[in-house]
Amino acid sequence: MNKILTCLLCCIILLSSCSSEKADLIVYNAKVYTVNEKFDVVQAIALKDGKLIALGSNEDIRKKYNAKEELDAQGKSLYPGFIDAHAHFYGLGEGLQRADLSGTNSWEEVCSKLSDFAKAHPEGWLMGWGWDQNDWQNKAFPDKAALDKLFPNRPVIINRIDGHAAIANQQALNAAGIKEAYNLEGGEIVAVNGKPTGLLIDNAVTLVSSKIPAANAEQAEQILMDAQAKCFANGLTTIDDCGIDKELVALIEKLQAKNTLKMRLYLMLSDNEANYSYLFKRGAIKTDRMNVRSFKVFADGALGSRGACLLKPYHDMPAKTGFLLSNPQHFETVAKEIAKHNFQMCTHAIGDSANRSILKIYNKVLGGKNDKRWRIEHAQVVAPEDFALFGKASIIPSVQPTHATSDMYWAVDRLGKERVKGAYANQQLLQQNGWLPLGTDFPVENVNPIFTFYAATVRKDAKNYPAKGFQAENALSKEQALRGMTIWAAKANFEENEKGSLEVGKFADFIILDQDIMTVNAASILNTQVLKTYINGEKVYEKK
Repeated sequence: MNKILTCLLCCIILLSSCSSEKADLIVYNAKVYTVNEKFDVVQAIALKDGKLIALGSNEDIRKKYNAKEELDAQGKSLYPGFIDAHAHFYGLGEGLQRADLSGTNSWEEVCSKLSDFAKAHPEGWLMGWGWDQNDWQNKAFPDKAALDKLFPNRPVIINRIDGHAAIANQQALNAAGIKEAYNLEGGEIVAVNGKPTGLLIDNAVTLVSSKIPAANAEQAEQILMDAQAKCFANGLTTIDDCGIDKELVALIEKLQAKNTLKMRLYLMLSDNEANYSYLFKRGAIKTDRMNVRSFKVFADGALGSRGACLLKPYHDMPAKTGFLLSNPQHFETVAKEIAKHNFQMCTHAIGDSANRSILKIYNKVLGGKNDKRWRIEHAQVVAPEDFALFGKASIIPSVQPTHATSDMYWAVDRLGKERVKGAYANQQLLQQNGWLPLGTDFPVENVNPIFTFYAATVRKDAKNYPAKGFQAENALSKEQALRGMTIWAAKANFEENEKGSLEVGKFADFIILDQDIMTVNAASILNTQVLKTYINGEKVYEKK
């Protein structure tokens, strides 16, 4: 009798197993934020072949599916993989090979850090990035004198945190043939009594940086792999790399084909004739992990280095208004060509004059409501009467909330109390189209998207300053911020049907955090840690 019962039990188990649908992985006992249209929260997900096949309760998913692997999330929160809608992926990797000068408190500290780095990296050009004179007691731009003394026989260039200004020593200036200052469209070789000080603004930086030997294939691969590791550790599964050249596209294709570069990348080609010719001839490139269909154009520089183009002079330097990096006709010609070939145009615009110029050109070329999804990157300072121009032609403002909390210490100095009210206006910008993609602009800002979430919702920095938040009327709700880092970022890339939310048929890109950012108190948000990152159903990061 016992043998018969045992046989029956085995048959029942076998039949039950056979009737269950197959899955590669089930994650259960989680708080799953789907970020779908209803913002549903469920307990479990099942996935197969890199895509989600079911979401629901623990009981339903585990009963219906038989998985090769099950993961008990132990009540932790699970989110769609974060998407950074504006960043510099290759630039992040490059920065990891250079002297990190961020967080320095003086020019003397910059030089000390650079000297230490030089001892460990004695060959070739000496490069660094991340300094910000606004963080120093003496906020005046430095000159090259100390660099000339420390490195008389080695070319040196160190970039400001925003990438729109740099200090170069005499050896670096010599390499670029810069013996004296001269007029330059969209840039400035800063000089005293006709002699270059070493300070370069916007297009002048390129005069020197273009002389730096390019990374070879092996070095470029390492740069990409280092960037990928950093991003996976921060819960990022798609990055918009804003402004690269066609040669890098080829390398990325090669590495993704080998499955060594697993990061999903939305690549914007830089504004130059070679890139236009390449993509117009080849056509848009779309794979599961790479999307190339847009161009990145620069209208102006940055506010911190006073290169942002303003309608009226800088409050703290009345002789300056900043400048456009090209003449307006260039922007209109490029816009018409991009529209003609049905590509996306993404233009960096910081100052209110730059934003107005590009908004008017976009409106002229697009001719009203559309689904071209042309973007203005940063949309940082907008005149009150110009906000409506975004919605009028369905123009997407792509913003980086941490810029507000980094710049707030000196933004009023640059803009004055009235003009600053139209700056970093994320909630007001969101209202123009009803959605808003968010990014970090790393490595200009911290790569960690939790900083984006915190700055967007709390409008404070890591020091909990200011007490009531910076221009708190432009804070986003937590749901808006999470959508901005997931589904709205995907939508800005024409990818909302394949990623950005956890729904059946979409890529199994998700992360598990150690606490629930949607419910934890504001003071604890920045303590959040990524426990696991999955892309295409594959675990690519786990916290040690």
